Amino acid sequence: MPTLSDFTATTITGDEQPLETYAGKVALVVNTASKCGFTPQFEGLEKLHQEYAGQGLVVLGFPCNQFGSQDPGSNEEIGAFCERNYGVSFPMFEKVDVNGDDAHPLFAWLREEKGGVLGDKIKWNFTKFLVGKDGTVIKRYGSTTAPDKIASDIEKALAA
Repeated sequence: MPTLSDFTATTITGDEQPLETYAGKVALVVNTASKCGFTPQFEGLEKLHQEYAGQGLVVLGFPCNQFGSQDPGSNEEIGAFCERNYGVSFPMFEKVDVNGDDAHPLFAWLREEKGGVLGDKIKWNFTKFLVGKDGTVIKRYGSTTAPDKIASDIEKALAA
């Protein structure tokens, strides 16, 4: 059965990153967008990262332009935007598709593990997946779930 560690992704700066780097950590995987009504969630995601990284949480951001073309910039532009406007210091990866035939394998797996309102499809930007220390998906959260509302689930996963 696959786990988070079985996947590789390209960082926003173009480096291949085996996700086994995060083995033993709790991960919050998020499809992000720079020009979305939910974009201010970057602030909350960064707060979670700052508060819980020392206890073993990693937030992994994956820009996506599939929903309303709300992340049209280059990877370099997206990275600069996130850092400049929200102080994002958690790992960001290159822009990916999260639905369809060209979906990144990580998101195909996440969707399969935890379906949502639209079955296994992701409905919009800032869908979040909480992954446990063992690399398996614990829970899926929709775009409207603010990052601070996930804190208690993160604390439980960190304590597990």
